[in-house]
Formats: sequence, C-alpha cells, structure tokens
Amino acid sequence: MIRFTPILLAILYAVVMYRFSVWRTRRELDARSTELADPRLKGMTERLARALDLPRIRVNIYEIDPVNGLAAPDGRIFITRGFYRKFQQGEVTAEELASVIAHELGHVALGHSRRRMIDFSGQNALRTALAMILSRFLPGIGVWIANGLTSLLAARLSRGDEYEADEYAAALLTKAGIGTGAQKSLFRKLEALTQARAGAAPAWLMSHPKTEERIAAIEKLETKWRVEG
Repeated sequence: MIRFTPILLAILYAVVMYRFSVWRTRRELDARSTELADPRLKGMTERLARALDLPRIRVNIYEIDPVNGLAAPDGRIFITRGFYRKFQQGEVTAEELASVIAHELGHVALGHSRRRMIDFSGQNALRTALAMILSRFLPGIGVWIANGLTSLLAARLSRGDEYEADEYAAALLTKAGIGTGAQKSLFRKLEALTQARAGAAPAWLMSHPKTEERIAAIEKLETKWRVEG
C-alpha cells in the first residue's frame, strides 16, 4: 500500500486542484469582465451566430492588458482589454477579431476548455507524484526532471488543441462568409502584438504552434475543401 501512496495522494491533489481552479477562474472572470457591446463587431458576431444556428454569441471583455482570447470552462468567450484596444487603435480588423472569437468557440465546441482545466490539475498532480518518486533515486534533480517532463507534455497537448480550434474556426469563418484571410493575417500579426519571440525557442517547447505552421495547416484545409467542392 505504501508504494501506491504517492499515486493516491496525487489523484486526491488533482481532484482538489481541479475544483479549486474552476472556482477561482469563474470568480476572477466574473469580477473582471463585462459584456462586449461594440456596434462595429456586432455584425461579425451575428454572422457567426447565424452560421451556428444560434440566436446570438455573447463575447466578454476581460480587463487585463495582455493580448489574448480565452474560452472559460463554462463556455463563455472572452477577449482581453488589451486585444480590444488593438482593434480600437486600428491594429486589428473586425474580421481578425472575429477569427479570434471563432477560434475560442472552437475550444468550447471541442471540449478543450473544460479538459484543459482537468489537464492542468492532472499535470500538477503528475508533477508532484513524479517529483516524489524521482527524488528517491535522483536526489536534487528529480524535481527538475519531473517539471521538465510535465511541461513538455502540457505543451504538446496545448499545440494539438490549437490546431483543432484553428480548423474549427476556419470552417466556421468560411461558412459565415468571412473567410480565412483574416485568420491568416492575424497569425502574422500576433507575434508583434503579443511581443512574443517565437523564434527563440524550439516549436516543441511552445504551447502554440509556430505561425507558419498554423497558416500552412489552414491552407492545406482550403485546398482539401476546393478539391471536395
């Protein structure tokens, strides 16, 4: 029984962390967000809603400066204040912002948002269990190895989700008559908008795929759709 104690403790820790993370995320988003009410974007969200046979799509502004979009585990869609500010300043078009909304809708529709919260809790639990086990055999470096392995796993899972959400968004934007052009143009802007340095780290260490790889995946889809059409 003793040999299984780290695993059992890790499972219990994962359950507790999941519930706490969901509660904390909901509380943070409720406290720091308001509904987006921009008439220039209303037409875009209405087109997306019609394509999905929905009465409306509610988008919320999350009051933080980093440029990002996110989908909450409860299905709500958020654009950060920093991202919306880029739109107000003319650095991002309405169509490009619509592509972000479509991408986040993909995370919700494909179950990524809820699963990511579970994965996050599970990865923390796995990190704890591995650290306890490896530290017995590799004192001093076991924790570092555990951290590295779980970080690589998290990055790989996240990249897979991003590709799937990109594909969903491309299909939705096409159906809505907006097209994938804005989706691809935004990818080219994101590195500068987020002040990221994607070239500084190998792609397999990043939580998001490289820009050129995301664009290539969408263009491959477009070719496939043309052939099938």
